[in-house]
Amino acid sequence: MATIVNPSSRGYTQKRHTTDIWILHIQLQQGEPEEHMGLFLPMLKAMSFKPKDVRLKQLESKTSPIEKYIYLSNLRNSNVHLFYRLVLENFTTLTPLIYTPVVGEACLKWSDIYQQPEGLYLSYKDRGSLRDILRNWPQPNVAMTVVTDGSRILGLGDLGVNGMGIPVGKLALYTGCAGIRPEATLPLTLDLGTNNETLLNDPLYMGSRMKRVSEDEERMFLDELMVALNETWPGIVVQFEDFKSPFPALERYQYKYSCFNDDVQGTGAVILAGIITALKMSGIPVKDQRAVFMGAGSAGTGVAQQIVQYFMKEGLTEDEARRCFWFVDTKGLITNDRGDKLAQHKLYFSRDDNSGQQFKSLTEVVDYVKPTILMGLSTIRGIFDEPILKKMTSLNRHPIIFPLSNPSSKAECTFEEAMKFTDGRAIFASGSPFPTHVHNGKVMYPSQGNNMYVFPGIGLGSILCKTKHISQEMIYTSAVALSKTVIPSEFANGMLYPSLDRIRPVSVIVAREVIRQAQREGLDREPSLRDMNDETLDQWINEQMYNPHKEGRFNELERESTITDDAEAPFYEKERLSAKL
Repeated sequence: MATIVNPSSRGYTQKRHTTDIWILHIQLQQGEPEEHMGLFLPMLKAMSFKPKDVRLKQLESKTSPIEKYIYLSNLRNSNVHLFYRLVLENFTTLTPLIYTPVVGEACLKWSDIYQQPEGLYLSYKDRGSLRDILRNWPQPNVAMTVVTDGSRILGLGDLGVNGMGIPVGKLALYTGCAGIRPEATLPLTLDLGTNNETLLNDPLYMGSRMKRVSEDEERMFLDELMVALNETWPGIVVQFEDFKSPFPALERYQYKYSCFNDDVQGTGAVILAGIITALKMSGIPVKDQRAVFMGAGSAGTGVAQQIVQYFMKEGLTEDEARRCFWFVDTKGLITNDRGDKLAQHKLYFSRDDNSGQQFKSLTEVVDYVKPTILMGLSTIRGIFDEPILKKMTSLNRHPIIFPLSNPSSKAECTFEEAMKFTDGRAIFASGSPFPTHVHNGKVMYPSQGNNMYVFPGIGLGSILCKTKHISQEMIYTSAVALSKTVIPSEFANGMLYPSLDRIRPVSVIVAREVIRQAQREGLDREPSLRDMNDETLDQWINEQMYNPHKEGRFNELERESTITDDAEAPFYEKERLSAKL
């Protein structure tokens, strides 16, 4: 009679728990242990492949972006080091699947595609116990959290707990771009209700079935949360994300804790960096710039305020700099005498020089202002239409066109439309990625003002220098640092930002300058960094960054294998990064 093998036996158990086929492949090449016999296909031992070959092939077999998103999420949760190896080796291909634009679809379908908890959910009913619940998180050394209340996810509105995709994706970029260790990150979603009737009536929606709490109730909840976070993980860096009203929390906590808001400050910094480079391309001096913003939400005014800061540093007074901006919302040009009550964040840029005239449409405002810069943060697809783009071209040799709304389905125009209707003359940056475009036989390269150029470096620098809080000057410095990373060949191709293939070296530079600014303001609490020159500090930052190629059992086995082709080693391997953060 045949012996019935206990499925908990050693070989079966090891096979079941070895999730990296690359490790199995190396083990089999070194000789198949007796306990593995019969558990693997015969050809596995003889095959020659690398993990990216297998995983990319599996990824390519998925037919839709959301299927690819789910596949990558499962890989991250089952084999985190392999996931980040794949990301770093295929960065420009995979980042749109990890974050925008695909994360927007993932959030819309979050309750439908949910398979496992990927972060921590704090509900309003948990108030009074937040510190105890935070201690349920299995990682003891959290250094960075991204927190959202789901009230304004991208351009998609109130998605409640379905907004968890944003903290998860954002923190994956902190790790991929800046090497913050994955176990040092905490995705955090606040379940404070939702005003989205579709979700409240959806039987699959996993959040609390109640209307969103009041601003005062949310403020008290956040007060408890910020204390609990800093008691559990002292000095934790908190990034607020996708709050419908971002300013109250930022103003309340920015000088008390190490925190910032990426929608306001990160977006402002990355767009400022693009504007600095765009102004060099246009040749028009700062004093002659006229910027029209379509969309007057908190992100738009946050962007403009940082550009105002740059204009002032270029010699303008604050009033002169402020008057370079005209904001358009759903009711038209924002003016003091429009007749409606303006939100607090709109007052700074409200015009008082319109001589009683009211301009109801973007077309009317463009005709009136004759702008050099056209910014879009409206989430209105196609509002930068052919007539407006052609008008901008008639006004400027090189009009600056920034359709910044996310996701791509909400963009004010596409790169192809901008090139087509400006005869290839636009200086362009968008919020979502677009493909290259051939215009009159010349390949034109789009620029994406993606916040991932700055927020990872801001977070990394803040963690490493142990800053008391994150000042506005630190945010501003990150923008200037980013603008200096564009190399001549990129500038010659009309690119306003560096290639994403260089994101880790770029993040090192941003982190270094954030640290230097914290030192200048006396906010840093890591004195050992103060005497380092820039070269030494850059090297030290590199040494702190998480490198999935040097993690765990895979690294030990790979170094024992016969693969020694240094020519294929990626830049982060050659930089000899270690994992100390």
